[in-house]
Amino acid sequence: MQYKAAIFDLDGTLVDTLEDLAISVNEMLKSYGFPTHTVEEYRYFLGNGSKKLIERTLPKDKAQDEAFVLEAMKRYQEIYEHHRDHTGPFKGIQPLLDKLKDMGIPMGVCTNKHQQAADEIIGGMFPKGTFTTVMGDRPGLPIKPDPTKPLMMAKEYGVKPEEVAYFGDTSVDMDTAVNAGFLPVGVLWGFRPEKELLEHGAKVILAKPEELFEKVEFAVK
Repeated sequence: MQYKAAIFDLDGTLVDTLEDLAISVNEMLKSYGFPTHTVEEYRYFLGNGSKKLIERTLPKDKAQDEAFVLEAMKRYQEIYEHHRDHTGPFKGIQPLLDKLKDMGIPMGVCTNKHQQAADEIIGGMFPKGTFTTVMGDRPGLPIKPDPTKPLMMAKEYGVKPEEVAYFGDTSVDMDTAVNAGFLPVGVLWGFRPEKELLEHGAKVILAKPEELFEKVEFAVK
């Protein structure tokens, strides 16, 4: 099978955001006098969008208070705007993207990160025009693993779902790919272990970006 489009998760797949996310949420928690968490714990807090991230990190009683969760999320997002020092593309990602672009493969990003942060990170860390679409958490559209947004992207690229390779590092990403009818490609340089990816439907596992073209065939335009 030759694939005609590639859609990527952002955090843990294209860029290593773990430390800056942990710093930002911990700073928010400290501002309320709440306990903080280790960077490693954040590997399992991430993946389902900002609101779920905040719910998972707040004390249990506060996590059940919808109004407080939204207030804390807003505070976290404001703090996160100023923390990018430890964020950058994973090694080998840019050459992978360059090769796909040279092959004429349309590429997009579908992430549960809020749209503003997704746009800022992609715009600041990758050459302009690398991605046709950057789809973050937007009002009125469901987050992953709902396949609505990635299927919208496939339609935009003029390809069938079965012609899309979807890359991610968590169970949420593999569930998204399965739900959309894409090829689920799990990456091991991100936040979760291989076992989780396989249990959620990964058909291809990459230990490093360079392995992609040995394991997945793309249709050159």
